[in-house]
Amino acid sequence: MKKFTLIIVSIVLLVIPAFAGNIVLKGTFQGENLYVKNPFAPSGVGYCIYEVTVNGMTTTDEINSSAFEIDLSVYGFKKGEELTVAIKYKEGCKPKVLNPEVLNAVATFEIKDLKVEGDKIYWSTVNESGPLPFVIEQYRWNKWVKVGEVKGTGKQILNNYSASVRLNSGENKFRIKQLDYRKKPRYSEEISLVSNKPEVTFSPTRVIDVITFSAPTMYEIYDAYGGIVFKGYGDTIKVAGLTKGKYYINYDNKMERFTKK
Repeated sequence: MKKFTLIIVSIVLLVIPAFAGNIVLKGTFQGENLYVKNPFAPSGVGYCIYEVTVNGMTTTDEINSSAFEIDLSVYGFKKGEELTVAIKYKEGCKPKVLNPEVLNAVATFEIKDLKVEGDKIYWSTVNESGPLPFVIEQYRWNKWVKVGEVKGTGKQILNNYSASVRLNSGENKFRIKQLDYRKKPRYSEEISLVSNKPEVTFSPTRVIDVITFSAPTMYEIYDAYGGIVFKGYGDTIKVAGLTKGKYYINYDNKMERFTKK
């Protein structure tokens, strides 16, 4: 009886490979398959990988090959749907996924509606391909400035979003942006409106301790070399710590200068 037990244990040890590691890839389905380089096992028998699963389901791909494809199209995933691919391999070797970037979300959203009402911007999208953040940009001081961020759902159905914004006096322009792993931005069309808010002013132009605005405003302060030293929102700025000299100040929809005494 003892000999029979030992034989069974020996067979089990031969069948189950020595576990070395598990490559786990998490992302979203973008319509492309994964390609894997699969070295020989160090024993000289078979290949390194012994199991591949997609969202917990064992694949039917032919993994006994030096290179193979993980076919993601057979699972009926919708574009943007989250997935996890696990690749188990034997001790003494390690496979390589050649194109893991295909699981990264891509900026594909389409704007169905974009408007500003009061102190909020609203937008609706379709055809998102993954949960990328939406960045709200406002055109101020001859450049686009980030003024908010909202996480996208990543779903292809109609999605509704909103974010708080601060209007400057006069014309205001906004747009929505996404930036994916390729560092390639995708923009909405611009939306423009005119605010009846009064213009903001500041004083003094030769300052010792504090700059005061006539109303709360977004602001930026730059030194003579173009380096930013302050940015924020409010009706005062404490500048006592600045070295003496000339500075540039952006606020409301204006770009001016002041001197630190």
